[in-house]
Amino acid sequence: MAVQLNPYLGFKDNARAAMEFYQSVFGGTLNISTFKEFHASQDPAEDDLVMHAQLEGDNGIVFMASDTPARMDYTPGNTFNMSLSGDDEATLRGWFDKLADGGTVTMPMDKAPWGDIFGMCVDKFGVSWLVNASVPQA
Repeated sequence: MAVQLNPYLGFKDNARAAMEFYQSVFGGTLNISTFKEFHASQDPAEDDLVMHAQLEGDNGIVFMASDTPARMDYTPGNTFNMSLSGDDEATLRGWFDKLADGGTVTMPMDKAPWGDIFGMCVDKFGVSWLVNASVPQA
């Protein structure tokens, strides 16, 4: 049995905009379903909120997200990060630059003490990203 771990991001009311942004960064296919489509809306004002979104990006990237209806607790925090790693430095740098656009670079992409190229940023939706490009060791 194959198992895959997928990050799931929670937003207050901007999951659609966030996931469309991530699709512009990573490419791939984005599927979005609203609370109304699943007959799960308890407030007509929340009909168009995202109940579930899944991005199947290029290069095997898969993650999900949803909006949080008023009846559920929403407490944004800094206890999680999205991490991207691999050996294609050009692709990883490109994604880092796109994610950082409109956000904040907290550590520019540069040589890390462990020898790889590493950077950190917070995107315009408040999601923290760690990007690590492996450098072949001599």
